[in-house]
Amino acid sequence: MRSIKGLRRALSPGPCGVARRCMASDHTIWEPHASSLNLADDHHLIRDAQVPTSAQVVICGGGIVGTSVAYHLAKIHGITDVLLVDRGKIGGGSTRFGASLLSQIKNRTIESRMSKYSIELYKQLQDMGHQTGWKQCGSLHLARTKERLLAFRRMAAVAKSMDVDARIIMPKEAQELSPNIATERLEGALWCPVDGVADTHALCNILAGEAEKLGVKVVEGFFINRILSDPQTNKVTGVESNFGRTDCEYFVNAAGYFGRLIGKLSNPPVKIPLYPCEHYFLHTKPVPGINENMPVIHDYDGNFYIRVKDGKYIAGGFENHSKPVDFDNLPAIGRGLLPEDWDQFSVLLNEMLFRIPELVNVEVDRLYNSPESFTPDGRWLVGESAELRNYFVASGMKSIGIEAAGGVGRVTASWIVNGEPHQDLWDVDIKRFIGLHNNKQFLKERATEVPGLYYRMPYPLLEFETGRQLRMSPIYPRLRDAGAMFGQTMGYERPGYYDPEYKDKSLKDARVSHTKTFFKPPYFDLVQSEYEATRERVALIDYSSFTKLEITSPGDEVVTLLQNLCSNDVDIPVGHIVNTGMQNEQGGYENDCSLVRLAPNKFMIVCPTRQQQRAQTYLRWHIGDKPIWVADLTSMYTAICVIGPNSRDLMQQLTGLKMGIKDFPYFTYKECDVWMASGVRMLHMTHTGEMGWVMYIPNEYALHVYDRLVDIGKDYGLQHVGYIAMKTLRIEKFFGFWGQDFNRTTTPLECGRAFRVKFEKDNFIGKAALIKQKDQGVKRRFVQLLLKDHDYETDPWPWGGEPIYLNDRVVGRVTTTAYGFTLSTHIDIGGLMVNAKANIHSPALAYKGISKERTYFATQ
Repeated sequence: MRSIKGLRRALSPGPCGVARRCMASDHTIWEPHASSLNLADDHHLIRDAQVPTSAQVVICGGGIVGTSVAYHLAKIHGITDVLLVDRGKIGGGSTRFGASLLSQIKNRTIESRMSKYSIELYKQLQDMGHQTGWKQCGSLHLARTKERLLAFRRMAAVAKSMDVDARIIMPKEAQELSPNIATERLEGALWCPVDGVADTHALCNILAGEAEKLGVKVVEGFFINRILSDPQTNKVTGVESNFGRTDCEYFVNAAGYFGRLIGKLSNPPVKIPLYPCEHYFLHTKPVPGINENMPVIHDYDGNFYIRVKDGKYIAGGFENHSKPVDFDNLPAIGRGLLPEDWDQFSVLLNEMLFRIPELVNVEVDRLYNSPESFTPDGRWLVGESAELRNYFVASGMKSIGIEAAGGVGRVTASWIVNGEPHQDLWDVDIKRFIGLHNNKQFLKERATEVPGLYYRMPYPLLEFETGRQLRMSPIYPRLRDAGAMFGQTMGYERPGYYDPEYKDKSLKDARVSHTKTFFKPPYFDLVQSEYEATRERVALIDYSSFTKLEITSPGDEVVTLLQNLCSNDVDIPVGHIVNTGMQNEQGGYENDCSLVRLAPNKFMIVCPTRQQQRAQTYLRWHIGDKPIWVADLTSMYTAICVIGPNSRDLMQQLTGLKMGIKDFPYFTYKECDVWMASGVRMLHMTHTGEMGWVMYIPNEYALHVYDRLVDIGKDYGLQHVGYIAMKTLRIEKFFGFWGQDFNRTTTPLECGRAFRVKFEKDNFIGKAALIKQKDQGVKRRFVQLLLKDHDYETDPWPWGGEPIYLNDRVVGRVTTTAYGFTLSTHIDIGGLMVNAKANIHSPALAYKGISKERTYFATQ
């Protein structure tokens, strides 16, 4: 018998302050005793030993996500020519060891919505007579600090806007719901009575069984050796396995922590940026008198959760510093586990004992150590891969696969059937990553930090500490010397703001621009100074991270292609620039970019940093076998924006060119020399509405041009400016950004960009949908909201995601926000679900909720 009290003594620090190891620490893989897992009976499922030689869809992975995809294909869409395979048993991987928690309280709306659907699905299956293990016991989220309670208020506001019952309660109420918790260092809690638990393993077999009844084939012991594709069409054609070849049209990688390895089996390889970490589940012996309906407890500041199942406690958590698992030491088959490591778990155990003192006398059954896979940003991986058509990914569920599975299975099935998702999934789309994110060493380092995000304080503008200083422009050292504090986007270090007084000049210091508050940020005064430089003098901003592509053809093929993809007229004179959207068939934005015509058959495309992989994939899919070539220039040019009222005089002295409006009109381009540097592409535009130019400088000349610019700029009051001030500039002018304000479900008519749509063009993707919307009116409109009665010094700030109300009804959500220094108030951009045929700018239009107690009225 092992009591937690005894383990605690064994784990207490030794004479050198190091905990004594009480369990094996080698990497030997061992098999659990089936009796200790209380597994659901799965013998009712019939496995087809005769593997078909063809299937429309092959799904690799028989966990909760893979079985959900199969179920939704068959049940919702009638696609039954599906082969669901697993190298072990259905539900035999990490699915088997999960705590099976189901919560709708998330920091991201997309995850909340999918979790909500998952619960609805499992309840339906329960109502059909299946033993899903569903129990609506509620979830209790504990806050040890006032700041955590404020974060919960924000989460509750978002949950309520989606009709999820969630409310803030005080410590006494929390203890009434769960008498076993100690209220010491407890400020309050977030109570969600509609949450619960289920049996993940049982659900796997239920979903697989229901799919089988409809005609889906399920094969266990299926080892994939290769994923086949057609090099001409770049589409999946089949798989080779220990059973031979199986042809297919679609392949779904739902292999969990094996997903990255499966990605290597195709040609070209599909990048699946996942890395496994050890994840622990403590199972106790039965506890006499335990409350079987105890709410699931999440102690965020203690980094742990605990629930009751079959009279026992099951507890786990997410350490701030997690332990990666080498790929070579992954369990050979899904039923395997890693050895116990009580030293690693002891940090969580101590927090559990603090919050639930009665645990000290409870007997331990087993500590399970199951690998769980995590992405570099802690979000899921969903969608069609960039490398191969019809290759879908549904992985990286960060140990909460049961919460994700229903929603992910539904959207993946819909995507396969309809050729596109039925909702915006950019937050979890696999194409948000590029090659560096799949680097094994990067993944291993980042994996130490990512699991802890689950309970980490959800401060705005999240920044990671690991995997930094990877992508840097050539002027990065100069920007550091100028005081830059960096944010990271697509792995690119770019200044968030500048603090000239920052003392640490060592290159080892990543100089991360943390916010770490829900109130007025510590860099407020610094950003105000930068903002004033752009409006009153002149400033420089590093635009190097922007996606820069070049597209060309031998004849006019490239013009024909772009005219079809773009809603604006791109057949502009050489040397001119046009801003345009690339729409989908529904008229939504697949991309929002600037096209620079370099030659009759050559364009440079400048688009958001986040579009680097997505934009190239989208173009290549539409190019097909046409003689058109796309080159990624992002890492070849350093982009410096010179902005402000003095920019014309400064640029004229720097370049020796005439910069007057007649000599160098807005939205034109010239290739010129800048001092002794040649081949600099100069664009008269800024992306924020201020006067200025952007220089795209070949990297070998970047330092030369930068140094000369700064030297000359001293006479004009030149100041370095970061992206936070840049965001303020564009929000004040109501400039929405793709991926931040609007997405593939947003049309130009909804966000005030109908003037960029040339309806008189012969045809372009989405034209019919936009004409229909123009005639019928929009049902959503993006607006600019100016907050009334908001004290920026003392009140919590809006940071994005807050619900917007009209007459006590949720009509939209805030996308991006900033404090407007010219308007002296907080400014938000948000989308409202209202019928309209004109731009909406009316007084007292709406108000937005930041917390339960406080709302702020909009004056515009």
